Amino acid sequence: MNADWLIPAEQWGEHVLVVFVTLAVTALVVVIHYEGLHWLARRYAVREPKRDRRAMLAIIFALLTLHIVEIWCYGLAYWGMLGVPDTGTIHGEQGFDTLFDAMYLSATTYTTLGFGDLAPVGAIRFVSGMESLTGLLLITWSASFTYLEMSRLWTGTRDLR
Repeated sequence: MNADWLIPAEQWGEHVLVVFVTLAVTALVVVIHYEGLHWLARRYAVREPKRDRRAMLAIIFALLTLHIVEIWCYGLAYWGMLGVPDTGTIHGEQGFDTLFDAMYLSATTYTTLGFGDLAPVGAIRFVSGMESLTGLLLITWSASFTYLEMSRLWTGTRDLR
């Protein structure tokens, strides 16, 4: 049976590499996010009087930091795979020359913003698909965590100044 309908035979190795790297990076960012949320939950489990505002701000900034680290993981994956022949390219109006471009692509993909000014072509497209799915999941996980922490920290608090 000819598998060219799935992946062209001459590109099989490159596609397998991209899938492997994508799954590894996805597993890494999920573990980072889980461990980060677990640390935050333990860190702020004990409610201290008059510290609710600072606690919530610390949680929000910690979550933003987690997301930035995760975006960097995917950005580094793009950057690294572009150095491997035949894994794909990134096309854009302004070109794709720097690590910053990789981080920008990663950020717009992770957040599902997708301006469209940079577009992956070839096997590397698989990374962007998984990144957007994972980013959506991790962002909503953070939102749920934030809601639960706000409910816990602010329950019974009358003065929210």
